[in-house]
Amino acid sequence: MNIAFLLISVVLFFVLFFGIGFILNMILRMTWVMTIIYPLIVIFIVDKVSFIDYFVDSKVAFTDLGERLSSLASADIIILLSGLVGAICSGFTIRVLRKRGYQMF
Repeated sequence: MNIAFLLISVVLFFVLFFGIGFILNMILRMTWVMTIIYPLIVIFIVDKVSFIDYFVDSKVAFTDLGERLSSLASADIIILLSGLVGAICSGFTIRVLRKRGYQMF
């Protein structure tokens, strides 16, 4: 993977999940909602099994998920972790803003 592509992807994932987390925190008034939802989003990004297969054929679905997660390249892991950092930063930002008296919605 090209280093420029990696840097742009890291910034985009950080900003994307920071923004989504910030908006969800404002609307739902739950500070850590995006941090809790983020692992599910990662599973949907990485996995190729349909959502229903997790209930119908759990063993195969979770085995495939484990194989796909363990076979991720280091660049993919860095990109996905930058999204998690963005979601966590949005929670801290909302927390600080609420502590200082800002009311959103």
